[in-house]
Amino acid sequence: MQKIAAALVVCAALASGAAHAQTATQPMGASPHVEHIGQMMPKLQTRFANANTTHDGKLTRDQAATGMPMVAKHFDEIDAQKNGYVTLPQIEAFLREHAAQR
Repeated sequence: MQKIAAALVVCAALASGAAHAQTATQPMGASPHVEHIGQMMPKLQTRFANANTTHDGKLTRDQAATGMPMVAKHFDEIDAQKNGYVTLPQIEAFLREHAAQR
């Protein structure tokens, strides 16, 4: 239950204002939480680009702490390979994984 709550907090914080409603065009059987992740992606991409001050496609812990605090909070979980940085696809995968667990 705590992981679900944490995933909700991450999703909400990363999207910061993305719509939470389930859409009428959602495919039958699709998880509304996974659909919500899809709606958040443009905002997530913008926030990642703004936080990635070196423009190298890699967000360091310091960059995350400054521009994406919820990513910083879950940095070690997202950086599963322990590279010292996270990429946008890693963040997206983390969100999808946690949304699917709901």
